[in-house]
Amino acid sequence: MSNLIVFPIIIPAITAIILIFIGKQPIIKRMVAFFGTLITFFVALYQFIQVFKHGTIYLELGNWKVPYSIVLVSDMLSVLLVLTTTLITLIMIYYSYQSIGIDRETYYYYTSVMFMLTGLNGAFTTGDIFNLFVFFEVFLISSYVLMIIGGTKIQLQESIKYILVNVTSSAFFVLAIGMLYSVIGSLNMADMSSRIDSLENQNIIVICAILFIFVFATKAGMFPLYFWLPGAYYAPPIPVLALFGALLTKVGVYALYRTYSLFFSQSGEFVHNILLILALLTIIFGCIGALAYRDMKKIIIYNIMIAVGVIIVGLAIFTKEATIGGIYYLIHDMIIKASLFMLIGIIMKVTNETDIRKIGGLIKDYPLLGFTYFIAALSLAGIPPLSGFYGKYFIVKAAMNEGYVMTAIIVLISSLVVLYSVINIFLQVFYGTGEKYIKPAINKMMFAAVLMTVLAVLFGVMSDALYPVIEKAALSIHSPETYVKALGVK
Repeated sequence: MSNLIVFPIIIPAITAIILIFIGKQPIIKRMVAFFGTLITFFVALYQFIQVFKHGTIYLELGNWKVPYSIVLVSDMLSVLLVLTTTLITLIMIYYSYQSIGIDRETYYYYTSVMFMLTGLNGAFTTGDIFNLFVFFEVFLISSYVLMIIGGTKIQLQESIKYILVNVTSSAFFVLAIGMLYSVIGSLNMADMSSRIDSLENQNIIVICAILFIFVFATKAGMFPLYFWLPGAYYAPPIPVLALFGALLTKVGVYALYRTYSLFFSQSGEFVHNILLILALLTIIFGCIGALAYRDMKKIIIYNIMIAVGVIIVGLAIFTKEATIGGIYYLIHDMIIKASLFMLIGIIMKVTNETDIRKIGGLIKDYPLLGFTYFIAALSLAGIPPLSGFYGKYFIVKAAMNEGYVMTAIIVLISSLVVLYSVINIFLQVFYGTGEKYIKPAINKMMFAAVLMTVLAVLFGVMSDALYPVIEKAALSIHSPETYVKALGVK
Protein backbone atom coordinates (compact mmCIF):
# COMPACT_ATOMS: atom_id res chain seq x y z
CA MET A 1 0.00 0.00 0.00
CA SER A 2 2.88 2.39 0.73
CA ASN A 3 3.94 2.21 -2.92
CA LEU A 4 0.80 4.20 -3.74
CA ILE A 5 2.47 7.36 -2.42
CA VAL A 6 4.73 7.73 -5.42
CA PHE A 7 2.02 7.51 -8.10
CA PRO A 8 0.56 11.06 -7.75
CA ILE A 9 4.11 12.25 -8.47
CA ILE A 10 5.08 9.77 -11.19
CA ILE A 11 1.86 9.82 -13.25
CA PRO A 12 1.92 13.59 -14.00
CA ALA A 13 5.65 13.36 -14.79
CA ILE A 14 5.10 10.53 -17.27
CA THR A 15 2.14 12.42 -18.76
CA ALA A 16 4.34 15.49 -19.22
CA ILE A 17 7.01 13.45 -20.99
CA ILE A 18 4.39 11.92 -23.31
CA LEU A 19 3.10 15.41 -24.12
CA ILE A 20 6.59 16.50 -25.19
CA PHE A 21 6.71 13.78 -27.85
CA ILE A 22 3.20 14.36 -29.20
CA GLY A 23 4.32 17.44 -31.12
CA LYS A 24 2.03 20.19 -32.38
CA GLN A 25 -1.30 18.43 -31.92
CA PRO A 26 -3.32 20.45 -29.40
CA ILE A 27 -6.46 18.27 -29.44
CA ILE A 28 -4.49 15.14 -28.58
CA LYS A 29 -2.56 17.11 -25.95
CA ARG A 30 -5.85 18.11 -24.34
CA MET A 31 -6.94 14.48 -24.06
CA VAL A 32 -3.59 13.21 -22.76
CA ALA A 33 -3.32 15.97 -20.13
CA PHE A 34 -6.93 15.53 -19.00
CA PHE A 35 -6.83 11.75 -18.69
CA GLY A 36 -3.35 11.78 -17.10
CA THR A 37 -4.66 14.17 -14.44
CA LEU A 38 -7.89 12.17 -14.06
CA ILE A 39 -5.92 8.99 -13.34
CA THR A 40 -3.79 10.93 -10.85
CA PHE A 41 -6.96 12.16 -9.14
CA PHE A 42 -8.40 8.66 -8.72
CA VAL A 43 -5.08 7.39 -7.33
CA ALA A 44 -4.99 10.34 -4.90
CA LEU A 45 -8.61 9.66 -3.89
CA TYR A 46 -7.84 6.00 -3.16
CA GLN A 47 -4.76 7.07 -1.21
CA PHE A 48 -6.90 9.55 0.77
CA ILE A 49 -9.34 6.75 1.73
CA GLN A 50 -6.46 4.51 2.85
CA VAL A 51 -4.90 7.24 5.01
CA PHE A 52 -8.29 8.03 6.56
CA LYS A 53 -8.84 4.35 7.42
CA HIS A 54 -5.31 3.28 8.41
CA GLY A 55 -3.43 6.48 9.32
CA THR A 56 -0.16 7.86 7.99
CA ILE A 57 1.66 5.76 5.40
CA TYR A 58 5.23 6.27 4.21
CA LEU A 59 7.67 4.87 1.70
CA GLU A 60 11.42 4.55 2.27
CA LEU A 61 12.96 4.68 -1.20
CA GLY A 62 15.77 2.20 -1.75
CA ASN A 63 14.92 0.26 1.46
CA TRP A 64 17.25 2.43 3.51
CA LYS A 65 16.08 3.17 7.03
CA VAL A 66 15.50 6.60 8.58
CA PRO A 67 17.48 8.90 8.67
CA TYR A 68 19.40 7.67 5.62
CA SER A 69 16.45 6.99 3.35
CA ILE A 70 14.61 9.40 1.12
CA VAL A 71 11.10 9.28 2.53
CA LEU A 72 7.72 10.05 1.02
CA VAL A 73 5.03 10.59 3.66
CA SER A 74 1.28 10.63 3.19
CA ASP A 75 -0.45 11.89 6.31
CA MET A 76 -3.95 13.38 6.22
CA LEU A 77 -2.72 16.93 5.57
CA SER A 78 -0.45 16.03 2.66
CA VAL A 79 -2.93 13.67 0.98
CA LEU A 80 -5.74 16.21 1.36
CA LEU A 81 -3.61 18.85 -0.36
CA VAL A 82 -2.56 16.42 -3.11
CA LEU A 83 -6.20 15.50 -3.73
CA THR A 84 -7.35 19.15 -3.81
CA THR A 85 -4.45 20.24 -6.03
CA THR A 86 -5.06 17.44 -8.54
CA LEU A 87 -8.80 18.13 -8.69
CA ILE A 88 -8.27 21.86 -9.28
CA THR A 89 -5.70 21.10 -12.00
CA LEU A 90 -8.11 18.65 -13.65
CA ILE A 91 -10.93 21.20 -13.82
CA MET A 92 -8.52 23.92 -14.93
CA ILE A 93 -7.31 21.80 -17.86
CA TYR A 94 -10.93 21.51 -19.06
CA TYR A 95 -11.40 25.26 -18.52
CA SER A 96 -8.29 25.91 -20.62
CA TYR A 97 -9.88 24.42 -23.76
CA GLN A 98 -11.69 27.71 -24.46
CA SER A 99 -9.52 30.15 -22.54
CA ILE A 100 -5.78 29.59 -22.98
CA GLY A 101 -5.66 29.91 -26.79
CA ILE A 102 -4.73 27.39 -29.45
CA ASP A 103 -1.19 28.81 -29.89
CA ARG A 104 -0.28 28.13 -26.27
CA GLU A 105 -1.96 24.72 -26.39
CA THR A 106 0.11 23.81 -29.45
CA TYR A 107 3.38 24.25 -27.60
CA TYR A 108 4.25 23.57 -23.96
CA TYR A 109 1.24 24.73 -21.92
CA TYR A 110 -0.08 21.29 -20.94
CA THR A 111 3.44 19.90 -20.53
CA SER A 112 4.29 22.69 -18.08
CA VAL A 113 1.03 22.20 -16.17
CA MET A 114 1.78 18.50 -15.71
CA PHE A 115 5.35 19.14 -14.56
CA MET A 116 3.98 21.76 -12.17
CA LEU A 117 1.52 19.19 -10.77
CA THR A 118 4.45 16.80 -10.33
CA GLY A 119 6.34 19.37 -8.27
CA LEU A 120 3.32 20.37 -6.21
CA ASN A 121 2.36 16.81 -5.31
CA GLY A 122 5.99 16.02 -4.53
CA ALA A 123 6.35 19.05 -2.25
CA PHE A 124 3.23 18.06 -0.31
CA THR A 125 4.37 14.43 0.00
CA THR A 126 8.11 14.49 0.69
CA GLY A 127 9.37 13.85 4.21
CA ASP A 128 12.87 15.06 3.35
CA ILE A 129 13.76 18.74 3.68
CA PHE A 130 16.21 18.74 0.77
CA ASN A 131 13.70 17.07 -1.53
CA LEU A 132 11.19 19.71 -0.48
CA PHE A 133 13.63 22.15 -2.10
CA VAL A 134 13.95 19.90 -5.17
CA PHE A 135 10.19 19.70 -5.70
CA PHE A 136 9.91 23.45 -5.16
CA GLU A 137 12.32 23.91 -8.04
CA VAL A 138 10.37 21.48 -10.25
CA PHE A 139 7.13 23.44 -10.00
CA LEU A 140 8.93 26.80 -10.07
CA ILE A 141 10.72 25.95 -13.33
CA SER A 142 7.35 24.92 -14.77
CA SER A 143 5.84 28.19 -13.56
CA TYR A 144 8.62 30.14 -15.34
CA VAL A 145 7.53 28.55 -18.62
CA LEU A 146 3.87 29.26 -17.90
CA MET A 147 4.75 32.86 -17.05
CA ILE A 148 6.27 33.56 -20.47
CA ILE A 149 4.32 31.20 -22.74
CA GLY A 150 2.73 33.39 -25.38
CA GLY A 151 5.49 35.97 -25.11
CA THR A 152 3.45 39.15 -24.55
CA LYS A 153 5.36 42.23 -23.44
CA ILE A 154 3.91 42.34 -19.92
CA GLN A 155 4.64 38.63 -19.43
CA LEU A 156 8.30 39.08 -20.38
CA GLN A 157 8.64 42.14 -18.15
CA GLU A 158 7.10 40.54 -15.08
CA SER A 159 8.77 37.17 -15.59
CA ILE A 160 12.22 38.72 -15.02
CA LYS A 161 11.17 39.98 -11.59
CA TYR A 162 9.38 36.72 -10.79
CA ILE A 163 12.40 34.58 -11.71
CA LEU A 164 14.91 36.78 -9.85
CA VAL A 165 12.85 36.76 -6.65
CA ASN A 166 12.39 33.00 -6.71
CA VAL A 167 16.01 32.26 -7.58
CA THR A 168 17.13 34.46 -4.69
CA SER A 169 14.74 32.87 -2.20
CA SER A 170 15.79 29.41 -3.40
CA ALA A 171 19.42 30.28 -2.67
CA PHE A 172 18.45 31.21 0.89
CA PHE A 173 16.45 27.96 1.10
CA VAL A 174 19.58 25.92 0.36
CA LEU A 175 21.54 28.03 2.88
CA ALA A 176 18.96 27.37 5.60
CA ILE A 177 18.93 23.62 4.83
CA GLY A 178 22.74 23.54 4.97
CA MET A 179 22.79 25.31 8.34
CA LEU A 180 20.23 22.89 9.81
CA TYR A 181 22.09 19.88 8.44
CA SER A 182 25.40 21.12 9.87
CA VAL A 183 24.03 21.12 13.43
CA ILE A 184 21.54 18.22 13.26
CA GLY A 185 23.19 15.84 10.80
CA SER A 186 19.98 14.72 9.12
CA LEU A 187 17.65 15.77 6.29
CA ASN A 188 14.68 13.60 7.25
CA MET A 189 12.14 16.03 8.72
CA ALA A 190 10.80 13.63 11.36
CA ASP A 191 14.32 12.69 12.46
CA MET A 192 15.35 16.35 12.55
CA SER A 193 12.34 17.16 14.73
CA SER A 194 13.27 14.44 17.24
CA ARG A 195 16.87 15.69 17.50
CA ILE A 196 16.37 19.43 17.51
CA ASP A 197 15.40 19.88 21.17
CA SER A 198 18.58 18.15 22.37
CA LEU A 199 20.87 20.73 20.75
CA GLU A 200 22.82 22.88 23.19
CA ASN A 201 22.98 25.94 20.97
CA GLN A 202 19.40 26.91 20.13
CA ASN A 203 20.45 30.29 18.70
CA ILE A 204 21.33 28.65 15.37
CA ILE A 205 17.81 27.20 15.27
CA VAL A 206 16.32 30.68 15.71
CA ILE A 207 18.46 31.95 12.81
CA CYS A 208 17.33 29.00 10.66
CA ALA A 209 13.72 29.71 11.62
CA ILE A 210 14.03 33.31 10.43
CA LEU A 211 15.62 32.13 7.17
CA PHE A 212 12.84 29.63 6.56
CA ILE A 213 10.19 32.26 7.30
CA PHE A 214 11.93 34.59 4.84
CA VAL A 215 12.02 31.89 2.14
CA PHE A 216 8.46 30.62 2.50
CA ALA A 217 7.00 34.07 3.13
CA THR A 218 8.50 35.08 -0.23
CA LYS A 219 6.97 32.04 -1.95
CA ALA A 220 3.59 32.68 -0.29
CA GLY A 221 3.52 36.42 -1.01
CA MET A 222 3.60 37.62 2.61
CA PHE A 223 4.52 41.12 3.79
CA PRO A 224 7.03 42.65 3.08
CA LEU A 225 8.04 40.16 0.39
CA TYR A 226 4.82 40.35 -1.63
CA PHE A 227 6.06 43.14 -3.95
CA TRP A 228 6.57 40.70 -6.83
CA LEU A 229 3.15 39.04 -6.58
CA PRO A 230 0.57 41.55 -7.94
CA GLY A 231 2.49 42.28 -11.13
CA ALA A 232 3.75 38.73 -11.75
CA TYR A 233 0.33 37.14 -11.25
CA TYR A 234 -1.40 39.84 -13.32
CA ALA A 235 0.71 39.14 -16.41
CA PRO A 236 -0.13 35.56 -17.55
CA PRO A 237 -3.46 34.36 -19.03
CA ILE A 238 -6.34 33.61 -16.66
CA PRO A 239 -5.90 29.79 -16.49
CA VAL A 240 -2.26 30.26 -15.47
CA LEU A 241 -3.21 33.00 -13.00
CA ALA A 242 -5.88 30.70 -11.52
CA LEU A 243 -3.36 27.88 -11.06
CA PHE A 244 -0.81 30.26 -9.53
CA GLY A 245 -3.31 31.97 -7.23
CA ALA A 246 -4.99 28.76 -6.08
CA LEU A 247 -1.93 26.54 -5.74
CA LEU A 248 1.55 28.10 -5.83
CA THR A 249 1.20 30.47 -2.87
CA LYS A 250 -0.35 27.63 -0.85
CA VAL A 251 2.79 25.50 -1.16
CA GLY A 252 4.69 28.24 0.66
CA VAL A 253 1.96 28.23 3.32
CA TYR A 254 2.12 24.43 3.64
CA ALA A 255 5.92 24.53 3.95
CA LEU A 256 5.62 27.11 6.76
CA TYR A 257 3.09 24.92 8.56
CA ARG A 258 5.22 21.79 8.25
CA THR A 259 8.64 23.27 9.10
CA TYR A 260 7.39 25.54 11.89
CA SER A 261 5.56 22.70 13.63
CA LEU A 262 8.45 20.23 13.31
CA PHE A 263 11.44 22.50 13.89
CA PHE A 264 10.61 25.92 15.27
CA SER A 265 7.47 25.82 17.42
CA GLN A 266 9.66 25.63 20.54
CA SER A 267 12.03 28.39 19.41
CA GLY A 268 10.51 30.99 21.73
CA GLU A 269 8.45 34.14 21.56
CA PHE A 270 10.77 35.91 19.10
CA VAL A 271 10.06 33.56 16.18
CA HIS A 272 6.38 33.33 17.13
CA ASN A 273 5.98 37.12 17.21
CA ILE A 274 7.72 37.57 13.85
CA LEU A 275 5.32 35.08 12.26
CA LEU A 276 2.23 36.68 13.81
CA ILE A 277 3.24 40.25 12.95
CA LEU A 278 4.05 39.35 9.34
CA ALA A 279 0.72 37.54 9.02
CA LEU A 280 -1.24 40.55 10.32
CA LEU A 281 0.68 43.00 8.11
CA THR A 282 -0.01 40.73 5.12
CA ILE A 283 -3.75 40.93 5.89
CA ILE A 284 -3.62 44.71 6.28
CA PHE A 285 -1.69 45.41 3.08
CA GLY A 286 -3.82 42.90 1.18
CA CYS A 287 -6.92 44.81 2.34
CA ILE A 288 -5.42 48.13 1.21
CA GLY A 289 -4.69 46.69 -2.24
CA ALA A 290 -8.15 45.12 -2.56
CA LEU A 291 -9.77 48.48 -1.79
CA ALA A 292 -7.41 50.59 -3.89
CA TYR A 293 -7.88 48.98 -7.31
CA ARG A 294 -10.78 48.86 -9.75
CA ASP A 295 -9.23 46.10 -11.83
CA MET A 296 -10.93 42.72 -11.28
CA LYS A 297 -7.74 40.71 -11.53
CA LYS A 298 -5.85 42.99 -9.14
CA ILE A 299 -8.67 42.90 -6.56
CA ILE A 300 -8.70 39.10 -6.44
CA ILE A 301 -4.89 38.96 -6.46
CA TYR A 302 -4.74 41.14 -3.34
CA ASN A 303 -7.39 38.88 -1.81
CA ILE A 304 -4.81 36.08 -2.16
CA MET A 305 -2.61 38.02 0.26
CA ILE A 306 -5.45 38.46 2.73
CA ALA A 307 -6.14 34.72 2.71
CA VAL A 308 -2.45 33.84 3.16
CA GLY A 309 -2.28 36.16 6.16
CA VAL A 310 -5.38 34.60 7.75
CA ILE A 311 -4.03 31.07 7.27
CA ILE A 312 -0.66 31.99 8.82
CA VAL A 313 -2.45 33.56 11.80
CA GLY A 314 -3.82 30.07 12.47
CA LEU A 315 -0.25 28.73 12.49
CA ALA A 316 1.11 31.56 14.66
CA ILE A 317 -1.51 30.98 17.39
CA PHE A 318 -0.63 27.26 17.18
CA THR A 319 -3.43 25.70 19.20
CA LYS A 320 -5.60 22.81 18.07
CA GLU A 321 -8.50 25.10 17.16
CA ALA A 322 -6.24 27.55 15.33
CA THR A 323 -4.55 24.90 13.19
CA ILE A 324 -7.92 23.29 12.39
CA GLY A 325 -9.14 26.73 11.30
CA GLY A 326 -6.00 27.33 9.25
CA ILE A 327 -6.38 24.05 7.35
CA TYR A 328 -10.11 24.60 6.80
CA TYR A 329 -9.30 28.00 5.36
CA LEU A 330 -6.37 26.69 3.31
CA ILE A 331 -8.51 24.12 1.45
CA HIS A 332 -11.37 26.61 1.09
CA ASP A 333 -9.12 29.27 -0.39
CA MET A 334 -7.54 26.91 -2.92
CA ILE A 335 -10.99 26.01 -4.28
CA ILE A 336 -12.65 29.43 -4.13
CA LYS A 337 -9.70 31.34 -5.64
CA ALA A 338 -9.72 28.95 -8.60
CA SER A 339 -13.47 29.52 -8.93
CA LEU A 340 -13.22 33.32 -8.79
CA PHE A 341 -10.37 33.56 -11.28
CA MET A 342 -12.33 31.29 -13.65
CA LEU A 343 -15.37 33.55 -13.37
CA ILE A 344 -13.24 36.67 -13.87
CA GLY A 345 -11.80 35.00 -16.98
CA ILE A 346 -15.30 34.50 -18.40
CA ILE A 347 -16.19 38.14 -17.75
CA MET A 348 -12.98 39.21 -19.49
CA LYS A 349 -13.71 36.99 -22.48
CA VAL A 350 -17.21 38.49 -22.82
CA THR A 351 -16.20 42.13 -22.33
CA ASN A 352 -12.50 42.18 -23.23
CA GLU A 353 -12.06 44.42 -20.16
CA THR A 354 -10.68 44.12 -16.60
CA ASP A 355 -11.61 47.60 -15.30
CA ILE A 356 -14.98 47.30 -13.54
CA ARG A 357 -15.77 50.95 -14.32
CA LYS A 358 -15.91 50.09 -18.03
CA ILE A 359 -18.22 47.08 -17.67
CA GLY A 360 -21.89 46.82 -16.75
CA GLY A 361 -25.27 45.20 -17.31
CA LEU A 362 -24.11 41.60 -17.75
CA ILE A 363 -26.88 40.15 -15.59
CA LYS A 364 -29.43 40.40 -18.45
CA ASP A 365 -27.48 38.17 -20.84
CA TYR A 366 -25.50 36.11 -18.32
CA PRO A 367 -27.70 35.41 -15.27
CA LEU A 368 -25.97 32.10 -14.47
CA LEU A 369 -22.58 33.81 -14.53
CA GLY A 370 -23.89 36.53 -12.21
CA PHE A 371 -25.48 34.10 -9.76
CA THR A 372 -22.39 31.88 -9.68
CA TYR A 373 -20.09 34.84 -9.09
CA PHE A 374 -22.35 36.11 -6.28
CA ILE A 375 -22.24 32.74 -4.49
CA ALA A 376 -18.43 32.54 -4.93
CA ALA A 377 -18.05 36.10 -3.58
CA LEU A 378 -20.10 35.32 -0.46
CA SER A 379 -18.07 32.14 0.07
CA LEU A 380 -14.79 34.04 -0.19
CA ALA A 381 -15.99 36.58 2.39
CA GLY A 382 -16.96 33.82 4.82
CA ILE A 383 -20.73 34.25 4.93
CA PRO A 384 -22.20 31.22 6.77
CA PRO A 385 -22.81 28.42 5.93
CA LEU A 386 -20.44 28.82 2.96
CA SER A 387 -16.88 27.48 3.05
CA GLY A 388 -15.01 30.60 4.14
CA PHE A 389 -16.91 30.83 7.42
CA TYR A 390 -15.62 27.79 9.26
CA GLY A 391 -11.91 28.45 8.95
CA LYS A 392 -12.25 32.04 10.15
CA TYR A 393 -14.60 30.96 12.95
CA PHE A 394 -12.01 28.59 14.41
CA ILE A 395 -9.15 31.05 13.96
CA VAL A 396 -11.03 33.97 15.56
CA LYS A 397 -12.26 31.74 18.40
CA ALA A 398 -8.71 30.52 19.07
CA ALA A 399 -7.37 34.09 18.94
CA MET A 400 -9.93 35.25 21.51
CA ASN A 401 -9.29 32.25 23.77
CA GLU A 402 -5.54 32.90 23.71
CA GLY A 403 -5.90 36.63 24.37
CA TYR A 404 -5.06 37.84 20.83
CA VAL A 405 -7.99 40.25 20.75
CA MET A 406 -6.48 42.65 18.20
CA THR A 407 -5.60 39.73 15.95
CA ALA A 408 -9.22 38.53 16.05
CA ILE A 409 -10.47 42.05 15.25
CA ILE A 410 -8.12 42.39 12.24
CA VAL A 411 -9.27 39.02 10.86
CA LEU A 412 -12.93 40.01 11.28
CA ILE A 413 -12.43 43.43 9.68
CA SER A 414 -10.62 41.78 6.77
CA SER A 415 -13.80 39.75 6.12
CA LEU A 416 -15.73 42.99 5.65
CA VAL A 417 -13.06 44.32 3.29
CA VAL A 418 -13.14 41.09 1.27
CA LEU A 419 -16.94 41.23 1.09
CA TYR A 420 -16.93 44.87 -0.04
CA SER A 421 -14.22 44.33 -2.67
CA VAL A 422 -15.85 41.32 -4.36
CA ILE A 423 -19.45 42.57 -4.08
CA ASN A 424 -18.33 45.87 -5.60
CA ILE A 425 -17.21 43.88 -8.66
CA PHE A 426 -20.59 42.11 -8.74
CA LEU A 427 -22.68 45.29 -8.52
CA GLN A 428 -20.66 47.19 -11.11
CA VAL A 429 -20.15 44.40 -13.63
CA PHE A 430 -23.61 42.86 -13.53
CA TYR A 431 -25.85 45.79 -12.61
CA GLY A 432 -23.94 48.86 -13.74
CA THR A 433 -24.58 50.71 -16.98
CA GLY A 434 -23.12 48.79 -19.88
CA GLU A 435 -23.34 47.99 -23.56
CA LYS A 436 -24.25 44.96 -25.64
CA TYR A 437 -21.41 42.47 -25.94
CA ILE A 438 -20.73 39.91 -28.62
CA LYS A 439 -21.40 36.48 -27.13
CA PRO A 440 -18.27 34.31 -27.43
CA ALA A 441 -18.14 30.54 -26.85
CA ILE A 442 -17.89 30.07 -23.08
CA ASN A 443 -19.81 26.83 -22.43
CA LYS A 444 -16.74 24.81 -21.34
CA MET A 445 -15.41 27.69 -19.26
CA MET A 446 -18.82 28.14 -17.62
CA PHE A 447 -19.19 24.45 -16.82
CA ALA A 448 -15.75 24.38 -15.16
CA ALA A 449 -16.41 27.58 -13.16
CA VAL A 450 -19.84 26.41 -11.97
CA LEU A 451 -18.40 23.02 -10.99
CA MET A 452 -15.61 24.67 -8.98
CA THR A 453 -18.11 26.96 -7.23
CA VAL A 454 -20.35 23.99 -6.43
CA LEU A 455 -17.33 22.27 -4.84
CA ALA A 456 -16.72 25.36 -2.71
CA VAL A 457 -20.37 25.40 -1.60
CA LEU A 458 -20.27 21.69 -0.80
CA PHE A 459 -17.09 22.16 1.22
CA GLY A 460 -18.96 24.72 3.33
CA VAL A 461 -22.25 22.83 3.64
CA MET A 462 -20.44 19.58 4.52
CA SER A 463 -17.95 21.17 6.91
CA ASP A 464 -19.39 19.34 9.93
CA ALA A 465 -19.09 16.00 8.15
CA LEU A 466 -15.55 16.88 7.04
CA TYR A 467 -14.46 17.90 10.55
CA PRO A 468 -12.87 14.49 11.38
CA VAL A 469 -10.77 14.77 8.21
CA ILE A 470 -9.63 18.31 8.99
CA GLU A 471 -8.98 17.38 12.63
CA LYS A 472 -6.72 14.50 11.53
CA ALA A 473 -4.94 16.83 9.09
CA ALA A 474 -4.33 19.37 11.86
CA LEU A 475 -3.05 16.74 14.30
CA SER A 476 0.38 16.43 12.68
CA ILE A 477 0.76 20.24 12.89
CA HIS A 478 -0.33 21.11 16.44
CA SER A 479 1.01 17.77 17.75
CA PRO A 480 4.09 17.17 15.55
CA GLU A 481 5.17 14.21 17.69
CA THR A 482 2.40 12.19 16.01
CA TYR A 483 4.05 12.81 12.64
CA VAL A 484 7.43 11.77 14.03
CA LYS A 485 6.10 8.57 15.66
CA ALA A 486 4.18 7.58 12.53
CA LEU A 487 7.53 7.26 10.72
CA GLY A 488 8.99 5.08 13.47
CA VAL A 489 11.44 7.76 14.63
CA LYS A 490 12.19 7.72 18.37
